[in-house]
Amino acid sequence: MKFRALVLLLVSLWIPFTMAADDKKEEYVGYIELKPFTANFGNSQELHFVKCEITIQVGSTETEIWIGNHKDAIRNDILFLLMEQSVESMMDPVAQRILSKKAILLVKQRLVDEEGDVDILISDLFFVSFVAQ
Repeated sequence: MKFRALVLLLVSLWIPFTMAADDKKEEYVGYIELKPFTANFGNSQELHFVKCEITIQVGSTETEIWIGNHKDAIRNDILFLLMEQSVESMMDPVAQRILSKKAILLVKQRLVDEEGDVDILISDLFFVSFVAQ
């Protein structure tokens, strides 16, 4: 009886530690800064330029490594996305948030194309600075 109680006590002490270790794995947050972007955009006769800095928030070291391995291709994809935008979409804060979501989808698609069917954990994409004129 005492042995059983001792085993139960040890197991009850051990379980929270293993659960805490699992929680720490899921709480990983990494940030990847991309070089600043400068691009022209819009379909009008006037020239419009955007200059922005982008940081990608990831949820795993694997995703961080994959993005690092394909950073140039990711930058290229985002650059073309910026160039496709209309003047209205670059000036509107709500549209900029949609642009951020589109960029996340582009990054994920690039990683799937390059790495195959992997577990990509991208939490967010931030425009750290964003100037459009």
